[in-house]
Parts: sequence; structure tokens; C-alpha cells
Amino acid sequence: MSGLSALGHAGAIPEFVAEVTRCGPGRPHARQTPLGRFSFRHLKPELRGGYRLVDLGGGQEYLQARILWGLKHAGAMSPLAFQGGMGPAVPVRPAEVLRGSRLRAGGVCRDDYDLRGWMRSFARQLRREGYRADGSVRDRRPVQTGCIRVRGMLHEARLSPHRDEVLGVRVEVDTRPPKGAVTETRLVRRHVSLRLHHHDRASLLASKLHAVLCRPWAKGRDIHDLAWYLGDPTWPPPNLAMLNAALTQSGAGRDHHHPLTAQAWRGAVAKRVRELPWDAIVADARPRQPAPEPE
Repeated sequence: MSGLSALGHAGAIPEFVAEVTRCGPGRPHARQTPLGRFSFRHLKPELRGGYRLVDLGGGQEYLQARILWGLKHAGAMSPLAFQGGMGPAVPVRPAEVLRGSRLRAGGVCRDDYDLRGWMRSFARQLRREGYRADGSVRDRRPVQTGCIRVRGMLHEARLSPHRDEVLGVRVEVDTRPPKGAVTETRLVRRHVSLRLHHHDRASLLASKLHAVLCRPWAKGRDIHDLAWYLGDPTWPPPNLAMLNAALTQSGAGRDHHHPLTAQAWRGAVAKRVRELPWDAIVADARPRQPAPEPE
């Protein structure tokens, strides 16, 4: 987020910020969209620190819950299983993005999948309730990304002085998930009431282990989440059928003495973690740590 956007969020300047800048490891470029201009700037690894995440007072969590409610009523809980970003209502590490994957029936992904239609349907529902909302979908297979943006919600909740500030939540769906995932359904009663279909705990850990082992760049979020999973003594071992299927699908099985067994997966993960550039990992993960309590 640009410095001007941060100042605008804090109410330190009266102007509307027409351009949002994102700094990260990617190449610099810019995009012009109906919502404004978005610029992307390259940031050196040693400079990826000194910032923090801002608690939006439950507004983002409320919108996530409403999106799940909207997807459920649109029929998405049958062809989808969610993997993360659902907050403390289910046993999943909280995130800024709702993540899911298509379900398989007889080894083949179900065909009753329509993320674009679900996003449009939910945006219409929000507009009927008086919200200024829009939905969009980017079809970048194998991961399809939808986004719901609500203008003015933060101002109504007295979390922003700007009437037109946008609160957005992304939904990312793996359209070619590996085989072997196990799912379960849980009753959620946080902001909304719904029966949520999601991966079980062993499959969630398997998905994160695959990211740690195979992601080609270092990501602090992966290590942060891995510590969260493994720090819970009640968390079950990973779903090895799913993990090995994911390694085969991504072509990384030979690099990790595929197939991994109950005795071998910890050693493979430990070896990978030791090889990571820890300066970059710490800089990337630091903003996700809770702010210290005032003395």
C-alpha cells in the first residue's frame, strides 16, 4: 500500500488517493482498472520490513463470513471445499484471502462450478441490501481468483474517515487440485450461520507442507503458518496421500524421495527449511506478528 493510502486510511490527509502502490519482490509495472490505477514497484529483500498489518476491526472478517454465506446460498458448498482464510470460526490459520479447491467425484473435478456466476450473484445480493458492491473474476488457471469489493463499509463502521474507501476480499480456487483430500462440514456461527464445507485438518497441513517444499521462492507466510500448525500438539499428522499426489502433480516428487512416508516427511521439511534465506523469511513474516502490548 502506498504511503498516501496509509495517510488517507489514518485520516491524516483529506484527498482521495487515486493510485495505489504495491511494493514487493515482483517486476515493476502498472495497471489501469475501473477502480483506479495500481502501480507495482520492486523492493529489495533487505527493505521488506518496517511495516505492520492493520486490524480493520472485524470488517474484513465480517465480509469474509458474508462471502461464505453468499457462496453457500449460491450452491458453491457442493463443488468446493475451503482451505484457508476463514478466521477462528474453523480450525484454519486466518488469512487475507479465502482459499478453496474444486472437489473431485470419481477422480474427476465436478462440473457444477461457476465462480464468476457466484461472485456476480453475491455482489447483486449486497447491492440489494444497500451496499455499493461489485464482483470480478480473473481466470488464471489453475488458480482462479474472484474478488468482492464494498465501497463505504469501513466508513459506516467508523474505521475510516473516507466515505469511498474500499474493503475487498479475494477468493482463490484451485481448479486442478491434487487427489486424496479429505473434507468435512462444520457449523459456523460467527457473523452468520452456515454449514461450511472445508478440508479436514490433516489435509490442511498437507497443503501447507506442499507449499513449503515446492514454492520456488521464500515466503514468510508459509513458515508462519507451518509454525502455527506444528505448534498445536493436538493437530493430526499430514494427509500423506494428498501430499504425495500434490508432489507428483507438481513434478517435485523426485526431489523429496517421493513418496514421503510418516517417518520421512519431517526430515524433508526440515531440510527445505534449513535451505531457505532466513533474512527474507523474517522480513516477510514480521508484519504478521501481533503488535506488542503497551507498557
